Amino acid sequence: MSALADRVIATCREIAGFSEEPGRTTRTFLSPPMRDVHRVLGEWMRRAGMRTWIDAAGNLRGIRTGFGPRLAIGSHLDTVPNAGPFDGILGVVLGIALAEMTGGVPIEVIGFSEEEGVRFGVPFIGSRAVVGTLDEATLGRGIGDAIRVWGLDPAEMPAARIECSAYLEFHIEQGPVLEELGLPVGIVEGILGQSRAALTFEGQANHAGTTPLRLRRDALAAAAEWISRVECLGLSDPQLRATVGSIHCEPNAGNVIPGMVRASLDVRHASDDRRHRAVRALIDEAGEIGARRGVSVHVENGLDQPATPMDAGLTARLTRAVAAAGYAPHVMMSGAGHDAMILAPVIPSAMLFLRSPGGLSHHPDESVLPEDVDAALETGLRFICDV
Repeated sequence: MSALADRVIATCREIAGFSEEPGRTTRTFLSPPMRDVHRVLGEWMRRAGMRTWIDAAGNLRGIRTGFGPRLAIGSHLDTVPNAGPFDGILGVVLGIALAEMTGGVPIEVIGFSEEEGVRFGVPFIGSRAVVGTLDEATLGRGIGDAIRVWGLDPAEMPAARIECSAYLEFHIEQGPVLEELGLPVGIVEGILGQSRAALTFEGQANHAGTTPLRLRRDALAAAAEWISRVECLGLSDPQLRATVGSIHCEPNAGNVIPGMVRASLDVRHASDDRRHRAVRALIDEAGEIGARRGVSVHVENGLDQPATPMDAGLTARLTRAVAAAGYAPHVMMSGAGHDAMILAPVIPSAMLFLRSPGGLSHHPDESVLPEDVDAALETGLRFICDV
């Protein structure tokens, strides 16, 4: 299948050139370059014997009817700013390639219009539409207007609901585990739950030269101590991901004691109970540090996304397919969110990771290996035929 793998990779690289920014790949929800994506992928879908259309959320759909239950394969077409050429789009192109390989099998391939949440700060617009959870309040945040400007009608959103028996998503791992294990693919058994919060440490700005350290109410020193605690807790459990990815300091001057620091918190785990306990522990620790240092701490809770298991039967079927294709099955969790987490509560879902060389993703140098694409195609073929 090496020629087909080369074609899959070449198509992803061609589509990377459809961008809102010259010289780098940035493609957000229903931006002008998305029309070129639809054109290129739609042409391949039709050559594979599929009927194509764009639904009211801007999702590209290709469907082929036949006898038996219909499998849906998909991923997203949008990108983060200055993206690589494979995140999201690879899963759509692999779906089309598999549809071409399995003529006569009832199948639907979906290119979701939006997953990253870049344009409106709302992720999973495309996949929410197909499961019927894209509500009026969300559409009212400018999304409905963007849909109308594209030439679509939000009132037709109910027709975007999907009818299939199962959903399969291919995606690059976006991490280093498969490369470390020397494996081309991995079976995703679930997606980690995620909590987000923002903590504000309020101290007292003052002169750095005239205020003794024992008399300071240094917001940054308090935040720094707490950030170290976040890392320590994360290291205590191999399945826990605990991150402070953003801080904002005021007045942010070299000769002034920081009076205010705002810090983000991102906690992920396969167990929702363990994740919630970790968040509570970190918030309690922030309060203890603040009380000892004379710094007040205010917490704003944000996202609370439960862990999402993939369907056990489909995961077992995918494991058999990997083994039948001649590869060692490795079952793993995904630390990142994917469209599969939106579909899984409604439709039995499975997910296959491809190795990410260097563990690199959301970066222009993101890549895949041709032999890993071959492995994914062979696995997908055996999954569709149920080995």
